Amino acid sequence: MKSLLFLVLISVCWAEPHPGNASLEHETIVHIQENGPRLLVVAEQAKLFSHRGGNVTLPCKFYHEHTSAAGSGPHRIRIKWTKLTYDYLKEVDVFVAMGHHRKSYGSYQGRVSLRESSENDASLVITNIMLEDYGRYKCEVIEGLEDDTAVVTLNLEGVVFPYSPRLGRYNLNFHEAQRACAEQDSVMASFDQLYDAWRSGLDWCNAGWLSDGSVQYPITKPREPCGGRNTVPGVRNYGFWDKDKSHYDVFCFTSNFNGRFYYLIHPTKLTYDEAVQACLKDGSQIAKVGQIFAAWKLLGYDRCDAGWLADGSVRYPISRPRKRCSPSEAAVRFVGFPDKKHKLYGVYCFRAYN
Repeated sequence: MKSLLFLVLISVCWAEPHPGNASLEHETIVHIQENGPRLLVVAEQAKLFSHRGGNVTLPCKFYHEHTSAAGSGPHRIRIKWTKLTYDYLKEVDVFVAMGHHRKSYGSYQGRVSLRESSENDASLVITNIMLEDYGRYKCEVIEGLEDDTAVVTLNLEGVVFPYSPRLGRYNLNFHEAQRACAEQDSVMASFDQLYDAWRSGLDWCNAGWLSDGSVQYPITKPREPCGGRNTVPGVRNYGFWDKDKSHYDVFCFTSNFNGRFYYLIHPTKLTYDEAVQACLKDGSQIAKVGQIFAAWKLLGYDRCDAGWLADGSVRYPISRPRKRCSPSEAAVRFVGFPDKKHKLYGVYCFRAYN
């Protein structure tokens, strides 16, 4: 009896008079539907690619398994989008919608909305994509006591590059590494981004911070100073270290930019301060390290002239290896951090488009 009562309480049920004996006024037949409508949330595409400054739609639709109409129940539909963190223990609120009430959060304010191409469409539209938007997003649909989720990954086209400051190798704690990337028009790279860069040929022996707090480095050509000659190529993992006390380099990630990167044609070579002023006089700013890497990797920029950059380093981008200009490989060549007051070089400038 208790089992039957429990089934009646948790199932969709209705009662009707027994047709066979009208004299049994209180006798009814109880219909128990054990498999009632079940909410299903589906992402038609689990991974999408976009770029900084672009727009993207993260797909998400919801259905009822045993009914054809979406939202057929008496409860109001609540749609919530969050961004998953690397440890999956925390989620960052992105957007919530319930009826006519809509709310976006943090840096997503003014940039996110629902597509709503149909009654069951919970897809999220993100405009003016930022580097920080990279990652995994969860679409959660709630109706009464039912809820379901789907996860969509947003990847960005871009380039990973190793970075260390003027102070030299292994001088950045985690928070300083974050700032260093931001100052060079980039963000800290994720493990997935570093792994993809390694698969594309990135080889770097210095360990660097990643956005999840781990310290790793990519090796395509095993050698003695980098784990030994007989080790297997791969992304080497130092593990997780104290974000305040431990010091390493950092791997940054940047994407395309809305502007023009160029080498400034100038009659003379320049000190660092002269280079800064020359770009300003030309209606631009001295370029950042992330911008030279983006121009090199994404636009195929090629120039054999060494030039100042905003951090005080001198570099030049080579897309077509040739004699005297990185003969063995395409790369952004690093000259160093010369004396700003006495050494003379050209300069790379960047002019943002309005």
